[in-house]
Amino acid sequence: MSGASFVIGVAGGSGSGKTTVTRRVLETVGASGAAVLNQDNYYRDQSDIPFDARLGTNYDHPAAFDWDLLLEHLDALTSHVPVEMPTYDFTQHTRAAVTQRVVPAPVIVLEGFFALYDARVREKMHLKVFVDADADVRFIRRLLRDTQERGRSAESVIHQYLEYVRPMHLQFVEPTKRYADVIIPHGGMNEPALDMLTARIRATLG
Repeated sequence: MSGASFVIGVAGGSGSGKTTVTRRVLETVGASGAAVLNQDNYYRDQSDIPFDARLGTNYDHPAAFDWDLLLEHLDALTSHVPVEMPTYDFTQHTRAAVTQRVVPAPVIVLEGFFALYDARVREKMHLKVFVDADADVRFIRRLLRDTQERGRSAESVIHQYLEYVRPMHLQFVEPTKRYADVIIPHGGMNEPALDMLTARIRATLG
C-alpha cells in the first residue's frame, strides 16, 4: 500500500448514530478499503485497581481514555503498520486480555463520542464529522441498547444518563461540534446527509 491514508473522525453523542455513519463509510470504500478504530476500546486499563474502585469510573469523561495509545495506533496505521487494538470488558470495567488486529487501509476511521476532542488527534484527520441528534432520541436509543444488549436495568441506565452522560455531553462532547467539517443533523438515519458525505469521500479519494 502506498500513499497517505485518508483519516476520518466520526464524533457525536451516545446514541446519535455514529456506527451507522461509519458503516456507510465502509460501504462507500469497501470493507478492505478502510480500517476502523473504535474509541470505546481505548478506555484506560484498570486492572491495577480494585474492582469496587473501578465501578466508580466515569466513562463519559475524556480522562477515562488512553489518548497516548490511541495516538500511537493512529500514527502506526498512517505509516502502514498494523496495530493490536485493545478490547474493553465492560463487565469487569477494564481492558480485556484479547486484542483485535487492525491492518492499514487507504481510509482510517476513528469513531467515538470524543473523536474530535483531542487537538493532537484532530490534526491527523482529513475529514471531521459530527453526528448530531436530539437528546431525547439519543437517550431512547441508549436505553434500548443498554437494557437489551448489555443486561442493564432501566433504572441504572437512567441514573447513569442523568448523573454522567448528559452533563459530560454538554460539557465535553457538544462543544467539539465546532471542529467538524461536516455536521449530520437528525442522526445516522439522515439519508440525504449520508449521501452528501459519501459523495465527498468519493470525490476526495478520486
